[in-house]
Amino acid sequence: MALPPTLKDQHTAREQFLALIAEVRPDLHRYCARMTGSIADGEDVVQETLARAYFMLPELPAIPELRPWLFRVAHHRAIDFLRRYDQRMVQGLDVDDESIVRAVNFADDALAEQEAVAAALFRFLELPPFPRSCVVLKDVLGHSLEEISTLLEFGMPAVKAALHRGRERLRAAQTQQTEASSAAAGAPSEALARYIELFNARDWEAVRALLAEEVRLHVVSKIRRRGGRDVGAYTSNYSNVQDWHFRAAWLDGREVIAVMRDREAITPAYFIELTFEEDRVVQIRDYRYVPYITQDAEIHLANPHAELTSEP
Repeated sequence: MALPPTLKDQHTAREQFLALIAEVRPDLHRYCARMTGSIADGEDVVQETLARAYFMLPELPAIPELRPWLFRVAHHRAIDFLRRYDQRMVQGLDVDDESIVRAVNFADDALAEQEAVAAALFRFLELPPFPRSCVVLKDVLGHSLEEISTLLEFGMPAVKAALHRGRERLRAAQTQQTEASSAAAGAPSEALARYIELFNARDWEAVRALLAEEVRLHVVSKIRRRGGRDVGAYTSNYSNVQDWHFRAAWLDGREVIAVMRDREAITPAYFIELTFEEDRVVQIRDYRYVPYITQDAEIHLANPHAELTSEP
């Protein structure tokens, strides 16, 4: 069925916008994931950023330089996200302490960059938001101090001091003794194990029977559906690909499905997150169309035998 002209035009405009910012999008996610300390939450902020930017762009008097403008929008979206969960957002930075600024030595830039890139995402939550942002922009994404100053709208002394303090805090966090990732090799929940077992058996009728009546589906960056009938049709897309295989996994301490291209694969192509209520699936978030999301992800596969042990 053809779309009405107005809806068709909106769809075309949205696709053109997404094509325009496609090269920036992975770096936006790298930034947002470290600001939020979570792969999935970082992508939520990216989605908010792109929605906000899409509606803001026509209102601007002139088209801005897209990369710094998008990062500025993403920064404000990330700060808004953190304010909802972290009261420390009011924590300031004493930028008038000239001794701090004079003590800053950027001779170890290369080492700091290696440490920041290697740091686990949750470690960035040890940093207050302003130093966190400076470290991510400088040491992970390679922005200059001048670019960071312009993007964050802070003076150069403040940026230098924040970067110095952020690096020190991150280095201290990295050297602390840490516990193993929560449940990294543990068994999945019974509900997830059952879903995976039925999917790998290609029992589509049984998979659809696990969906709640008002189940919600979000194929990130593509579609949203609601209701058992519409969401149930989503499984048909997987039924046409016979060699894909699901594994239970942990990501950011959250239970997810690792989607493997075949049974012998050791690295997930992407992941899916399910939300259960009383053993019924009430929400599906499928990250198939944002493959960059796994670039920095530490996905810990569960015991390959545990996902087959749950009873119906």
